[in-house]
Amino acid sequence: MPVSRSADLVPYAGRWVAYLGGQVVAQGGTPQQALSAAKAARYKENPEVFYVPTDTPFNFSPILERVRRALPDDMQVYLVGGAVRDALLSRKSHDYDFVLGENALQVARRVANKIGAAYFPLDVERATARVIYTDENGDRQILDFAALRGPDLDADLKDRDFTINAMAVDVRDLQALFDPLGGASDLQTKTLRACSSESFRKDPVRILRAVRLAAAYKLSITPDTREQIRASISGLETVSPERLRDELLNILAAPRVGTSIRALDILGALPNVLPELSSLKGLAQSPPHTQDAWNHTLDTLSHLERLLHILAPVHDPNASGSLVLGLAVMRLGRYREQLGEMLNTSLVTDRSLRPLLFLAALYHDIGKPQSQKQESESGRIRFLEHERIGAEIAAERGRALHLSNAEVDWLETAVQHHMRPTWLAREAQGPSSRAIYRFFRDTKLAGAAVCLLSLADLLGTYGAALPQERWGRQLDVARALLEAWWEHREEKVDPPALISGNDIISEFDLTPGPLIGEVLEALREAQAEGQVGSRKEALDFVGDYLKERTIS
Repeated sequence: MPVSRSADLVPYAGRWVAYLGGQVVAQGGTPQQALSAAKAARYKENPEVFYVPTDTPFNFSPILERVRRALPDDMQVYLVGGAVRDALLSRKSHDYDFVLGENALQVARRVANKIGAAYFPLDVERATARVIYTDENGDRQILDFAALRGPDLDADLKDRDFTINAMAVDVRDLQALFDPLGGASDLQTKTLRACSSESFRKDPVRILRAVRLAAAYKLSITPDTREQIRASISGLETVSPERLRDELLNILAAPRVGTSIRALDILGALPNVLPELSSLKGLAQSPPHTQDAWNHTLDTLSHLERLLHILAPVHDPNASGSLVLGLAVMRLGRYREQLGEMLNTSLVTDRSLRPLLFLAALYHDIGKPQSQKQESESGRIRFLEHERIGAEIAAERGRALHLSNAEVDWLETAVQHHMRPTWLAREAQGPSSRAIYRFFRDTKLAGAAVCLLSLADLLGTYGAALPQERWGRQLDVARALLEAWWEHREEKVDPPALISGNDIISEFDLTPGPLIGEVLEALREAQAEGQVGSRKEALDFVGDYLKERTIS
């Protein structure tokens, strides 16, 4: 394109134009759209069609250059969807979707071999494969290859979910955008629009995706798209539990979780996804609670997200702008790295604990509707054993979503014990060695996350009326527990075995049975308290324990 055209083309940046006789005669989101528009008015002439670049070049990962070099020379491959959207927003992406006309599985395998990555066929019948590249730092890039949906790229893009995801670039020309539905414009105006009136009917799980994208990118869902969502809610009943689970966990892993859950409720989709939560609406709570159980739950989600942000591995000095959050940073900031590693831990492949923690926060008070009782004299509302009842309900929901057994156990544990740090904070002297040991004995791998959940729960309970002294005690408990877990685990949480069950059986002439486990547990607790430190002391302790048990 001659330099002299530059000034005339500024208004068309990011678009394809048809250029004829020194002027733009038509424009569009794709070369074909520009050409068709030009031919409609000047059908006998053949304009030059080209892309007008934006002032800010798209910045893609270097992995795309390696993919380009690995492709067959004569093959046209397009990068589509979220990675293109994120490039327009100057955001980094680790997931890349490629579409091509044919041989998607073979091309994916070729790319994997050329760049030294792992190859996984996802759906042979639909010609979809995944390539996972892990760099020297351990960071993973996921490259998915699939056949075009339809006869060409235009048809493929128009069959996608939202206009902001219906954009593409040619892998060999990453600065030329294909945008048939105006996704770039919608992105600029913060608008979420369905690609067609059939988007949600074809795939109802897109309802959850709409909520996640709107919250994460701060987009406004168009009125037409909202109406389409409401009309398609019943279709969620046909979606498999696995797909519902994956989209729900994506929401819980994305920014502004509370906003997303509230949006699901407003759109009428919440009963189809998490039906138990509706019982929290309007459920009154006595002081210090300031809201009903539903709004308290949403506030807990928001507070949890703020806590995780200020305690993230990379410190943002502007994040903790309040006294409450600043105090949390002072008391717990030393555990940033460990908290980050914990939240990124996977109980199953490709699913971290972070969204599971937010699911626990959503269900932490779900046992209250069944346990609600009002004292006749004081009128105070109590929810005795709500955490036990809630744990059972949360586990049921986890199984309905087809979470793994390990995830269900973790979720159940977190909900059942979410009150423990709060109870420990009532002790004037702080948690004892015995209390710390028993806390982690019961919470196991969920213990550190329970500390965070309890802090968010407390913030959601008091709101702006939270006394600084009360907050300080809760932070002290959390610090003592996290310190034991990450700095003194062998002494306070998981003391080494000094004797075995067989030792007890032979030394004290006992028979195998539940008593042996009871004795070993009492011994471990004594070790955690610092009462026992050697094999001899362990045997002496067991002897004394058995005598006292016989006498009693």
